[in-house]
Amino acid sequence: MMDLFSQIEEPERDEIRALRKELEEANYKYYVLNMPTLSDREFDEKMHRLQDLEARYPDMFDPKSPTQHVGSDLSRKSKDKSSKPFETVRHKYPMLSLANSYSREEIEDWVRKLPSGVEIVCELKFDGLSISLWYEHGQLVRALTRGDGVQGDDVIANIKTIPSIPWRIERNDIPDFFELRGEVLLPWERFEALNKEREEQEEPLFANPRNAASGTLKLQDPREVARRGLTAYLYYMLGENLPGTTHYERLATAREWGFHISDAIKVCHSVDEVMAYIAYWDTERKNLPVATDGIVLKVNNLAQQEELGYTAKTPRWAIAYKFPAEKQLTLLKEITYQVGRTGVVTPVANLEPIQLSGTIVQRATLHNEDFIKSLDIRPGDRVWVEKGGEIIPKITGKENLTAEGGLTDERSCSETVLQSEGRSFFPTKCPECGTPLVRIPGEAAWRCPNEAGCPPQIKGKIEHFVSRKAMNIDGLGEETIDLFYQKGLLHNIADIYDLKLEDIAAQERLGDKSAQNILAGIEASKQVPWARVLFALGIRMVGETTAKKIARVYTSIDSLQWATAEQLCAIEDVGPQIAENIVKYFEDLRNLEILDRLRQAGIQFEGEASPFRGNEGVLAGQSIVISGTFTQHSRDEYKTLIEANGGKNVGSVSKKTSFILAGENMGPEKLKKAEDLGIPLKTEDEFLKMIQ
Repeated sequence: MMDLFSQIEEPERDEIRALRKELEEANYKYYVLNMPTLSDREFDEKMHRLQDLEARYPDMFDPKSPTQHVGSDLSRKSKDKSSKPFETVRHKYPMLSLANSYSREEIEDWVRKLPSGVEIVCELKFDGLSISLWYEHGQLVRALTRGDGVQGDDVIANIKTIPSIPWRIERNDIPDFFELRGEVLLPWERFEALNKEREEQEEPLFANPRNAASGTLKLQDPREVARRGLTAYLYYMLGENLPGTTHYERLATAREWGFHISDAIKVCHSVDEVMAYIAYWDTERKNLPVATDGIVLKVNNLAQQEELGYTAKTPRWAIAYKFPAEKQLTLLKEITYQVGRTGVVTPVANLEPIQLSGTIVQRATLHNEDFIKSLDIRPGDRVWVEKGGEIIPKITGKENLTAEGGLTDERSCSETVLQSEGRSFFPTKCPECGTPLVRIPGEAAWRCPNEAGCPPQIKGKIEHFVSRKAMNIDGLGEETIDLFYQKGLLHNIADIYDLKLEDIAAQERLGDKSAQNILAGIEASKQVPWARVLFALGIRMVGETTAKKIARVYTSIDSLQWATAEQLCAIEDVGPQIAENIVKYFEDLRNLEILDRLRQAGIQFEGEASPFRGNEGVLAGQSIVISGTFTQHSRDEYKTLIEANGGKNVGSVSKKTSFILAGENMGPEKLKKAEDLGIPLKTEDEFLKMIQ
């Protein structure tokens, strides 16, 4: 009999294991990769199911289960040991997450468990990254992310770039230590600008401001963090001997001390008042400059908060109400295909216009062929479109099939749009130039390989080359470039430097003055530094930051041209795919011809001399591996020293390795391989003496 019960229980035990794995992966993608795969509601439903199953099978208790801890945003160690990870610091008070609710019934159930007549503070739930600010004697000394709830990353250098967070409080009535918690946010306006930049560079777009804020706060360069324009709202104060006996009073005190506290805070005394507050902000929040995804309810009396206490991962005295994602059903009229400057073909859904979150939506990206197949959609289907906490409209599914199991009336079985060679609903040839599309192994996108003959790619490369962060040539906008292309004046980026005054002035809507301004911008671009020129070339996946890092190591186009993929991979943030793209770029004779014309035009193909110029040539012909940690210079600086003295940086040990620059804690695998191959090791001092 026991065997029978065991067989019945086993599927549910397997479900526990599967749910734990799925939720851990979802947490990792949400908190670390900033690429959520489940909606909040889907995540909560799976979490509740796991909690129910674990309660049914207490013998399967696991302290590492997602039900026993919050998701972690702690930074993982970089593969590049030269990058400095954030310091991990233990929280003074556990930093837990909130339980979510989605209905009046769930809120009523929570209120029933509270003391009679309790006051409830309602606040907006800002959709950003949680932060804990520590102040000692009025000075900001720590800024910790939530991390795993027990410890977090100290991102104080980045937090200090946020104008709304004071570095110091100049008052005599503040305690020696206090902590303020809040949310770091990227305003809608800055989010749209950042995504526009990424779209121009054909980089993946941030799905929502929360992902963008999280990614920004974990950047290693505070200057880039400052440029993106984060803000913060603070909502909870902790510490000893703090003023006030209620949460509301303490927020008022924090505002008086100069902290950025939302005005949308209200003390409520009944569920009806709470629901009225929710109803008001469900509409009004669309006018706010930052993203919100719900309402937070907190017990106002601090003594009652302490009495109610905590569960393993949430406070009992607070709960979040999540706004439902706004979605509507509409007709998918047509799928069109756009070709970007790198040849990527992106499908776009053209929709019957609908209103979502105050804007008219009639287009939505379909990402790639795999996405279309996963949703099983085609023109003529009625599809669900969501905006919710995301500013970018997305299609989340199609209308269900009929009760008989057939297709809905709106789907026409005769529609076999672009269906051939076993690939459904995606073209086999470039919609612009007719070239057969290719799909690179390991990538989801189809690409047009006709770089030199596909009009969108040609014009896109020119638009990228003249853009503000690249060569910054005023007057050559999208329309002007299209006009010059149609008139045969521009076929590649080198043609820009052959433009003549009379040719420009003769074009429609232009004249002598416009022509002179364009030529002045072209002339000024000859002074653009090497790192920006490298970015302007538009080598696939070489963005602005990556170009700077490459230019610091390879200080001229001549040195970069002969770099191997292995040498390039030694540079921070340059992986095998980027390295391969660079090598292929210089293997293309058409690119070499364009580069030669740009050189003749006077473009800066050489950067500033390395600050570590030593005995140049002493390392000529030698391939050097760097391993371990160092005291006198960083790994990046040693890579620069090797290049400056004629050597080559390589990432792995082989028979061709000349020697290993070995620091403390050298990798055991590299050490063993060096011993097996007889590769010599040089200490930091020996290396510096070698290059004098």
